[in-house]
Amino acid sequence: MSKFELMRLPYAPDALEPVISKETIGFHHGKHLAAYVNNLNNLLEGSALAGLPLEEIVLKGEGGVLNNAGQILNHNMYFEQFSGKPQKTAPTGKLLEAINREFGSFEAFKEEFQKKGTTLFGSGWVWLSADKDGKLIITQEANAANPIQRGLRPLLTFDVWEHAYYLDYQNRRPDHLAALWQIVDWEVIEGRL
Repeated sequence: MSKFELMRLPYAPDALEPVISKETIGFHHGKHLAAYVNNLNNLLEGSALAGLPLEEIVLKGEGGVLNNAGQILNHNMYFEQFSGKPQKTAPTGKLLEAINREFGSFEAFKEEFQKKGTTLFGSGWVWLSADKDGKLIITQEANAANPIQRGLRPLLTFDVWEHAYYLDYQNRRPDHLAALWQIVDWEVIEGRL
C-alpha cells in the first residue's frame, strides 16, 4: 500500500512573510498538515480505500477518513497557490474574463470572497470553483469539506481555521484574508482552471 506523504512546500518557510510568518508555516504545515497525513495513513491501513487517489478518498470516505483526506487535499491546494514573489499578482486571460462576467470586477470578486471567508461560522474554507460549464462560484465549506464533493473544480482557497492565522493575526480573520491577496500566485490558479 502506498502511503501519503507530507507535501513539500514550493518555497522557504519564511518566504511568505510578513503575510504568513515562518512560525505559522511551521505549525500549519509542519504540525497540522503532518498530523492529517499521519492520521489518514493509519486510518487507511487495511481499508478498501487504501491505494486510491486522494480525491477519490474525499469523494468516497466517511468520518475520520474523510476529514483527514479532505484536510490534506485542501491544505495541499492552499499551500501550492502561494508565493513570496508571485509570477502574476492578478488574474488575466480566461480567468479574469470569467471573474468579470460573474462578479462584475476583480475588486468586487475579492470583496465577495473575503466576505464569505469572514462570515463562515466556525472552522472551514472559502473557495472559488468552476462548475461543469465553467461558471465561477464562491462557496463556504465547513471543516474539511472540498468543492469536489459538489461536483465543482476548486481553483482558489483561503483557510479560515484559526490555526491558519491566529499566531499572526489573533482574532482578526478579516485582516488575514485581506493580506492573503499579496501572496496568491495567479499563474497557479489559472493553471487549475
